[in-house]
Amino acid sequence: MKDTIFKDAEKKMKQALENTQHEFNTIRTGRASAALLDDIHVDYYGAKTPLKHIANISIPEARTMLIAPYEPKFLKEIEKQILASDIGINPSNDGKIISLHMPPLNEERRKELVKRAKKIAEEGKVSVRNIRRELNDQLKEMENAGDITEDDLISMQKEAQELTDTYTEKINEALSFKEKEIMEV
Repeated sequence: MKDTIFKDAEKKMKQALENTQHEFNTIRTGRASAALLDDIHVDYYGAKTPLKHIANISIPEARTMLIAPYEPKFLKEIEKQILASDIGINPSNDGKIISLHMPPLNEERRKELVKRAKKIAEEGKVSVRNIRRELNDQLKEMENAGDITEDDLISMQKEAQELTDTYTEKINEALSFKEKEIMEV
C-alpha cells in the first residue's frame, strides 16, 4: 500500500515538473521555437484546434518561424489568433504563409520574462507541495485506521518531504536554466 501511494505521488510530482517545463517553453527568448505557438488555437470548422494541427510550422533561421496552413483559407484566422495571443510578435502574411520574425529582446523585456518564469516555477512548486500535503493526509488516514504505527508515519512523512525536496530542486534547476537562456540571448 505504501509503495502504491508513494509511486502515485511521485508520478504526480513528475507531471507537475513536466507542466512547469512546458510552460517555460512558451516563454519567448528571442529565438524561434514552435513551442511559442502551443497555446494558440484556431477556429477550424467550428472546433478550437491547436495551430500545430492545421499548419506546418518550420524554423528556417534562429529568429524566423514560418507557418504554412494546410488549407490557405485559414491564413486570416491564424494571423488573427497570433495577434490576439500574448507572444508579442506581429505576423507577416504574404497570402501563402505567415512569417514570424523574433525581435531582439531589450533589457526591460528580459526582466519581465524572468519574472514570468519565476511565477511559473512558483506555481510548479506549489503543485508539488500540494501533492505532498495529499500524501501526508493519506498517511495520517492509514495511521488512524491502524494500518501503520506512529513511528512509520513519521518515517514516511520524512520520505515524502525528501521526495518533495527533490522535485522542488528540479524545478529550481529548470528555472535557473530558463533565466540564463532569457538573459544571454
